[in-house]
Amino acid sequence: MAKIADLTSSSDDQLSTQLGELKREQFNLRFQAATNQLEKPSRVREVRRTIAQIKTLQTQRASAASK
Repeated sequence: MAKIADLTSSSDDQLSTQLGELKREQFNLRFQAATNQLEKPSRVREVRRTIAQIKTLQTQRASAASK
């Protein structure tokens, strides 16, 4: 799981790229869970939380830029 300090030091483009990759991974993990092929169930939670952290950072940056 990415540390919040690593995410805050990333640029907006890097965050968007990482968000896309995590969403793709989340999609694949959902399929693996549905077919009982999931090797590491805790990874679902990690990916979900990292996505939330990235979205929170993007929202904070957007509101700071609009002020």
